[in-house]
Amino acid sequence: MKDVVLIIDDDLKLRKMLGDYLAGYGYEVRELPDGGEAAKALEQLRPSVVILDIMMPGKDGLEVLADIRRASTVPVIMLTAKGDPMDRVVGLEMGADDYLPKPFNLRELLARIRAALRRHAPEAPNKGRLKSGGISLDLSLETLTIGTTRYELSTVEFNVLSALMRNPDIPLSRDALLNLGWGEDAVVSDRSVDVHISKLRSILKQHHGHEKRIKTVWGFGYKFSSKST
Repeated sequence: MKDVVLIIDDDLKLRKMLGDYLAGYGYEVRELPDGGEAAKALEQLRPSVVILDIMMPGKDGLEVLADIRRASTVPVIMLTAKGDPMDRVVGLEMGADDYLPKPFNLRELLARIRAALRRHAPEAPNKGRLKSGGISLDLSLETLTIGTTRYELSTVEFNVLSALMRNPDIPLSRDALLNLGWGEDAVVSDRSVDVHISKLRSILKQHHGHEKRIKTVWGFGYKFSSKST
C-alpha cells in the first residue's frame, strides 16, 4: 500500500510540481488549496504525512495545524515563506514535526518526508515501559504518565524523552537529541531541541517533585535525572 501525502497549499503550481515529483517516488499524492476541508480529508484519506503551507488565505497554516492536532498525530511538515524564525518555533510548539522554508530543494523535502515516515512507523506491540521515580513512558502508545495523569506526546517529544530516560544522569548533546528525535536525514536547528525540551518541561512542572527532572548541561545539551526532588 502506498503512503499518502496530503499537500495543503494555495499555490496550484507548487502543488502540481510536488505532486508530480512525489508520485515519481511511489507516493499517492492528494491536494487541497486551503485548510477548509483539512479535517474531512484527514478522516477520509488517512494520510501518512501532511505538507502544510503556513501562509494561506482564510485559515492560515497554524490554524489548520491546530485543527489537525485535535484529530490526529499524523506527521506534519510546515512550509513557510517567512524569514522570521518565530513562525517556525510557534509551529513546532503547536505540534508540527518539521518545517522547511521556501524556496526549498525537492530532494530535501523528500528526505524530510522519508525521515518523518520512519519516525512515525508502527512499532512492534508490547514494547513495555520506561519507568523512573514516578514517571512512566509507554513505548507502544508513546504516552507519558505521571501519577494518575497521562499525556499524549508527539513523535519527536517521545523520541527525545525516551532517549533521555534510557540514559539517566548522562548528558546527551543537542546533536544526539536531534538525530534521535528527528532522524539523521532531517535538517533542523538546535533551537528545535530546545522547543521540545521546553514542552516536556511544561508537563513535568505540573507535578511536584518532577519540575527539575530534565536538566540543562550548559554549552552541551540535556540530561534526565533518575531521581525526583
